[in-house]
Amino acid sequence: VQLQAFGGGSLQAGGSLRLSCEASGRTFSSYAMGWFRQVSGKEREFVAAISWNGVHSYYTDSMKGRFTISRDNAKNTVYLQINSLKPEDTAVYYCAGKRGVIATQGYEYWGQGTLVTVSS
Repeated sequence: VQLQAFGGGSLQAGGSLRLSCEASGRTFSSYAMGWFRQVSGKEREFVAAISWNGVHSYYTDSMKGRFTISRDNAKNTVYLQINSLKPEDTAVYYCAGKRGVIATQGYEYWGQGTLVTVSS
């Protein structure tokens, strides 16, 4: 499956943003999907994941409350809503897919990343 993330941009703190990740291929609906982010100079970190049917989701503790992951299998798209943006949310955000259950690692397919820049 091929993934393409988009929706990043430059925003001010306090705003909201929804990232999208479109997948090609017929098997998208069978994949668990995740979002990761990488701050410049740091390792990529897990943000959130959602099960193939959208019933289950999981977030890194620090992301709970402001981040919401969702998916629309009819559109082959997974979303990440980010509210109350903070400058520390500035990062390149990646979507990823894997077969099986949701997890924080072990993703097989990766999108190219979309840059989110939050100014104070």
